[in-house]
Amino acid sequence: MLNRRSFTTSAAALASLVLMATPVASWADDEAPDAMIKRLSTEVLDTIRNDKTIKSGDVDKIMVLVDRLLMPHVNFRRMTAAAVGPGWRKATPEQQKRLQDEFKLLLVRTYSGALAQVTDQTVDVKPLRAAAGDKDVLVRTEVSGKGEPVQVDYRLEKSGTSWKIYNFNVLGVWLVDTYRTQFAQEVNAKGIDGLIDTLVARNKANASGSGSSK
Repeated sequence: MLNRRSFTTSAAALASLVLMATPVASWADDEAPDAMIKRLSTEVLDTIRNDKTIKSGDVDKIMVLVDRLLMPHVNFRRMTAAAVGPGWRKATPEQQKRLQDEFKLLLVRTYSGALAQVTDQTVDVKPLRAAAGDKDVLVRTEVSGKGEPVQVDYRLEKSGTSWKIYNFNVLGVWLVDTYRTQFAQEVNAKGIDGLIDTLVARNKANASGSGSSK
């Protein structure tokens, strides 16, 4: 799993996706993907610094924000399917929904406790290397704060007239790839229901613990 440095930066990266404070209706449909990441990152880091309940890791509040503000801008179905791997196609619609719900809760609970570590971080978005008609792009950023700058990259796909995030990378480690290996082992050993049971158990353990990475 992630080491302490990448875990802390992952929290900042996830926070920059979770706590989007600008109303959806005010966002331009044709906003470029790098401009979107820059704007959201800046607004969100400011929001975290000024909200004590978020910095304290209030999971209920974070979940409300995830559902209201994050989900419209993330292809979470694609993210979950990629993390589960080939087993996803064999899952029933009900199982797929359970997987998405438990995976989302796992991510929020895993990183919620680390939000308190967000202090003076700033985000530098690198020039976008993409052609005008590209539908799938990589947005590279550096998160600067204490210590050396840390690379955080985002994968986005064009959906209609807007962009949706479906993966992100901290220090060379893609979130989906990290979980795919773990999930594949569970599916191979216990099937889809076994993976769901494991996610439920991990979420309960995180709820009763410190909220840090498992």
